[in-house]
Amino acid sequence: MKDTTKVVTATDFKTNLGKYLDYVVDNNEVIITKNSNKAVRLTPYITEIERYFMVKENALDYQYGGKKVSYEEFMEIYSKSNLRMEYINGEIIILSSPDPFHQSISGNLHIKLREYLKGKKCKVFYAPFDVHFYKKDIRTPDVMQPDLFIACDLEEKINERGRYMGTPSLCIEILSKSTRSKDMVDKLNTFLMSGVREFWLIDPDKRTVMLYGFNEYTVDENATYRLGDTLVSYFFEGLSIDVSEIFEP
Repeated sequence: MKDTTKVVTATDFKTNLGKYLDYVVDNNEVIITKNSNKAVRLTPYITEIERYFMVKENALDYQYGGKKVSYEEFMEIYSKSNLRMEYINGEIIILSSPDPFHQSISGNLHIKLREYLKGKKCKVFYAPFDVHFYKKDIRTPDVMQPDLFIACDLEEKINERGRYMGTPSLCIEILSKSTRSKDMVDKLNTFLMSGVREFWLIDPDKRTVMLYGFNEYTVDENATYRLGDTLVSYFFEGLSIDVSEIFEP
């Protein structure tokens, strides 16, 4: 038994309720006995996701095959949590809040893309918006929230729950220190293998845009645009943006 656990009688607990509640709030626990038998354990409150990982960390299947959780387990956790999270290669990724410059870049791009898409079937969306990416020959999808994406299959790919289950034509990610490796490797691979046609990777520090054009699950085009350049879309005819305007504060 841990030193931080106290065993008290039900009568003692009722008499000193406030005292023992304060004790538990300080990350301890109290076991309450009734008729000399342990009846109730009082522990600090933890969120559903914290409870989940406390249990799973003690299970052998938690690390089996490199998989953290199943898709079904992720969806159950996600439905009970207020956290922003993604599911990539069987791992849960907790997303942090973006900084002001990240939001400025996102806002600039959203305005430009809305202007281009005016009157067209395709629509632009921005995070948080869940997208289920089904990679070629893999049954379990990745679930991600691209910073921005353009979807051209909305009408036929909204399910009965109002959830978008299609494949975006263009995905855009804005790099941050916490997501850099995931965005540059894992997300690039997911977009490539799920049928996305174009991917823009925005680097706020270097003021660059790396553009990837995909065709038949291979990289068909790769270009880097810098300040002073004009980005020209691989997939969307007539879509071009002055890179300097992307990074306006």
